[in-house]
Amino acid sequence: QVQLVESGGGSVQSGGSLRLSCAASGYTSSSYCMAWFRQFAGKEREGVAAFGSDGIIRYAESVKGRFTIPLDNTKNTLYLLMNNLKPEDTAMYYCAADRLCLGLGGVASIYKSGFWGQGTQVTVAS
Repeated sequence: QVQLVESGGGSVQSGGSLRLSCAASGYTSSSYCMAWFRQFAGKEREGVAAFGSDGIIRYAESVKGRFTIPLDNTKNTLYLLMNNLKPEDTAMYYCAADRLCLGLGGVASIYKSGFWGQGTQVTVAS
């Protein structure tokens, strides 16, 4: 059984930085593409950054140049490094393992055949 456990959320001032971690277990890394999604209050979940089947990382336009997602295969851990945070980044952040590797648009497929972490809240104060 695949398990994704996130940590590192919290509150930060505008312009600050946070690092989220996603510890993965119970799967073969080559079988899934890892990704981060976020969900604003009252909105649908949306892609933040995702590995494609080609190994290339795609980022949402709103986070390009500010967020990165390094993957440490020795620890089976995916990170979300967030710099220059803005109040509009306030959301619940979810780690995901996508079997179909559909990237930023993979929300539906992950619900069907992938896995989600439990989510971690990020709050950015102005």
